[in-house]
Amino acid sequence: MRIVILGSGRGSNAEAILRAEKEGRLGKAEVVAIFSDKPDAKILFLGSEFKKPSRFLDPGPFKTKFDVKSEKFWISKIEAFDPDLVVLAGFMRVLKGPFIQAFPNKIINLHPSLLPSFPGLDGIGQAWRHGVKVTGCTVHYVNEMIDAGEIIAQQAVRIELTDTIDSLEKKIHAAEHSLLPEVIAELSIRYNEG
Repeated sequence: MRIVILGSGRGSNAEAILRAEKEGRLGKAEVVAIFSDKPDAKILFLGSEFKKPSRFLDPGPFKTKFDVKSEKFWISKIEAFDPDLVVLAGFMRVLKGPFIQAFPNKIINLHPSLLPSFPGLDGIGQAWRHGVKVTGCTVHYVNEMIDAGEIIAQQAVRIELTDTIDSLEKKIHAAEHSLLPEVIAELSIRYNEG
């Protein structure tokens, strides 16, 4: 199963995927490319570290979405790697219909809450401010609504009395780094059986 990773930031979840692949924990999945919409994103440095093609792609004029031209450009660059799965690992753009239709049932996202609770930006902060006692992370398929696609898997994280927003963030990131590679490994088994 061929994977393309899209990310906008540090790349800690992408790194968890790449480490799992290197350690043989990613099933029959292989990362074939990493793309970012930010020219200085740390995720791009993972390419040289893990010997994977990594590249900045111009996202166009908008901050949180693609215009028609940049959307077609991104689709063509991703299609060139013939992916079986497109993984959004901290990718901060909303994907619209044409992008999703170009990779039907092949795009997954990682969100830092137990969806459907706390979708959108700052899922961790939303949970913290709401005072819930359990939050976590969710891997789901991407559809045209924000953080509303079919849920694949979730991992719960308890909020203890001793937690701070910073300690909670660390706990959720640890859960993400565990859950996302596990989901990909499971999807690769299903893909190779199907």
